[in-house]
Amino acid sequence: MAAREWLPSSPSLSSDSAGDRVPVRPLAAISWSGGKDSCAALQRTREAFDVVAMLTMFDEERLRSRSHGLRPEVLTAQAERLGLRQVTGRSSWATYDEAFGTALGELSSAGITHVIFGDILFDEHRRWAEQMCERAGLIAVEPLWGSSTTTLFHEWVASGSEALIVTTRAALLDRRWLGRRLTADLLPRFAELGVDPCGERGEYHTVVTDSPLFRRPLWLRAGDTVQRADCWALDVVPDAAHD
Repeated sequence: MAAREWLPSSPSLSSDSAGDRVPVRPLAAISWSGGKDSCAALQRTREAFDVVAMLTMFDEERLRSRSHGLRPEVLTAQAERLGLRQVTGRSSWATYDEAFGTALGELSSAGITHVIFGDILFDEHRRWAEQMCERAGLIAVEPLWGSSTTTLFHEWVASGSEALIVTTRAALLDRRWLGRRLTADLLPRFAELGVDPCGERGEYHTVVTDSPLFRRPLWLRAGDTVQRADCWALDVVPDAAHD
């Protein structure tokens, strides 16, 4: 059931209170890392789908998200601001596919038919998403796929959305980049350093703190900075003083 085009081709219809036939948007979930790409994918699809849930994978103890190393309370705060139900899985990297498939099954059982992903490049990422969804009877949606990462960076900034850098590849971006907000002036510096505008080769990851879809901004408090293997990481927690 994997779809190559992400727009629904023939939405079903229902009757409103006046008896007119109106389109019913397919129920969807967003594969949510907490970073800008998943948020950008959600922003692109908000008119085409009724997104009701977010799916996030955590480590075995549910202490950190698998992709961006975020605390559960950060993801919960984002879900509340988006008005989405949280669906989570726990896994090691070795058991990731199995746990992700179980979480997809939970979405399918809830009547969800589509799952939105924030993939931009790399065919193997898209194939994996499509195959995993197909096994669960779901359709993978890839609204950012094949887009220019420079264009996506500009669109992100222009949308009024905000994200902070929380991990960096140490060989390219040192610890001084941690906590910086994505702004237009970073783009030429990324080019000088050989960093993809959207960090598509793992140069950096972000946490979203605001979006046109958020009910209110997410204020975060910075904690420790640590180096794990070849990456720098910034710990962040919701700032209750601004909640």
